[in-house]
Amino acid sequence: MLKGLGDMGKLMKQAQEMQSKMADAQARLEDITVTGEAGAGMVTATANAKGTLTGLTIDPSLFNPEDKEVVEDLILAAIKDAQSKAQETSAEEMGKLTEGLPLPPGMKFPF
Repeated sequence: MLKGLGDMGKLMKQAQEMQSKMADAQARLEDITVTGEAGAGMVTATANAKGTLTGLTIDPSLFNPEDKEVVEDLILAAIKDAQSKAQETSAEEMGKLTEGLPLPPGMKFPF
């Protein structure tokens, strides 16, 4: 009757290991840098893989009052590109943790 307790202990240990690996992966996401760009690189936005914007570069040739709306659009596009890349990178990094786990198709981790 106590035979199942050994399996439960093993399962708990695996869950603790996974939790530790998840925490490590989350910390690494802050150190991974992605760069989004717009306007053929005239505006670049840098973010970490968690999606936090860490830098913005604007080519000086864009500083023309008549082009204000264009520049604003380019800035937004660069930020969105960086955030999209951050999301992809985060999914890739977290996916490395779930490789080989028997998760149902389409189930994302963490839940």
